[in-house]
Amino acid sequence: MTEPTRTPNVETPKFGFNSFAERLNGRAAMVGVVAVLLVEYFTGQGLLSWLGLF
Repeated sequence: MTEPTRTPNVETPKFGFNSFAERLNGRAAMVGVVAVLLVEYFTGQGLLSWLGLF
């Protein structure tokens, strides 16, 4: 039986728990935190007050 001479070029999936998805979630979280801080700075209210929940 012969062995393959090279490894197949398989792309990593773009869904599930993988490094691409985790990196994307981390970046989205950082953008969200900065957006909340900007809203609090410019309105003078916390996020819950700005949304009308508190």
